[in-house]
Amino acid sequence: MSNAQGREESAPTPIDTTAGGTQVSVTPRPLNLPHRIIVVGGGAGGLELVTRLGDKLGKSRRAQVTLVDRMPTHIWKPLLHEVAAGSMDPNTHQLEYAAQARWHHFDFQQGELTGIDRARKIVNVAACMDQDGTELLPARELPYDTLVLAIGCITHFFNVPGAAEHAIALDTVDQAERFRRKLIAACVRAQNGKGRIGADGRPQVDVAIIGAGATGVELSAELRNTAHVLNAYGLHQLDPRRDVRIHVIEAGPRILPALSERVSAETTKLLRKLDVDVFTSERVTEVTGDAVLTASGKRIDADLTVWAAGITAPGVLRTLGLPVSKMGQLVVGPTLQTETDPDVFAFGDCAAAPWAEKQTTVPPRAQAAHQQATFLYNALRARLDGKPLPKFGFKDFGSLVSLGHFSAVGSLMGGLIGGSMFIEGLMARFMYTSLYRMHVLALHGAIGMGLDTVTHWLRSKTSPRVKLH
Repeated sequence: MSNAQGREESAPTPIDTTAGGTQVSVTPRPLNLPHRIIVVGGGAGGLELVTRLGDKLGKSRRAQVTLVDRMPTHIWKPLLHEVAAGSMDPNTHQLEYAAQARWHHFDFQQGELTGIDRARKIVNVAACMDQDGTELLPARELPYDTLVLAIGCITHFFNVPGAAEHAIALDTVDQAERFRRKLIAACVRAQNGKGRIGADGRPQVDVAIIGAGATGVELSAELRNTAHVLNAYGLHQLDPRRDVRIHVIEAGPRILPALSERVSAETTKLLRKLDVDVFTSERVTEVTGDAVLTASGKRIDADLTVWAAGITAPGVLRTLGLPVSKMGQLVVGPTLQTETDPDVFAFGDCAAAPWAEKQTTVPPRAQAAHQQATFLYNALRARLDGKPLPKFGFKDFGSLVSLGHFSAVGSLMGGLIGGSMFIEGLMARFMYTSLYRMHVLALHGAIGMGLDTVTHWLRSKTSPRVKLH
């Protein structure tokens, strides 16, 4: 294997443990040219992966590491419900990809993935436009030797009439900010007699959240806090609990269906203490501009509607000529390589990776993306060294749900506790916060994470608890 000085040797021939157990040879190429690794998708896992690869392989010029993303900035997606509620200013938590690339020795290309020419080993990237529709960057072809797809997932509206037109998804910062602005406007209108009047003759604002997974539940609690803060700052004089009504609508028999029944039951109790209406076994059949209709015939008033009922893989994955699951995810083997192309890896929400212990696929969670990013960092280094690739094994450490300033609940799992353990309150809130701190640690190191923590603590002491404009 050559070093950064690049003796003219053939590339190593790694043994790739694919689903069929076949040995695959990489086409030899002069190693005076760095191995080209392209990671598409700068979410939690993708950005962690390119940061570590850049520090290890990009800095030494052993590999040319490139990140492709359609957005110019990164934000940890589990925080978007806080952006929507106004309890977090996205400008203080977003990270510019170009800056991270400069600091950690990788390249950044802005643009959306439109296709892959696997025969030529080319990634096709769409042109990048500004807000006025003027082209900033042309459509491009980016050559690769190893391709990693981590483009996440998008909201699935399940073809419910009116859902895409009248409900707001929370896939991006722009969508979350749009909801926050509409919420403040609805409260101001109601305060001035321009909104809905309830049965008691008082002005009323109704927010419907369709889907009672983690996003929907966490958003409902944050919104209750927002209603109180907006009242305290004089943006409205509505009763934060009686006049600002929050409805959570779930098609299944209980909220948080992916978590344990105990977590679900305790969370339901906490939400009801916050005067959040919880509707279960209510399948939404239509969304209108002012209401949500269900299969049981129920009509739930809604000045604003959020859709948090499901996810699906981006449609572009079905056009790549690679095997996909029923959800449209790329099917990968234990090494996270796609089944028919060992030079293409996939992980995170866009990949259907085997979870042998449970005889299912790895769940779409931030902890899974973090574990897979760490795995691929080591696996891709092994690949460049011509070593066999290891197999990924997901370890479920439990799940936590934040109810904002009010509480947090969840369950911890692992060998240290010999099963699962229910936690709530201060300890659960601390552990929930630590998940984000771990992400910051992966991107900036211990010192950077410490400075970031102190900076945000100081800012919280001099800023309103909710973004007011």
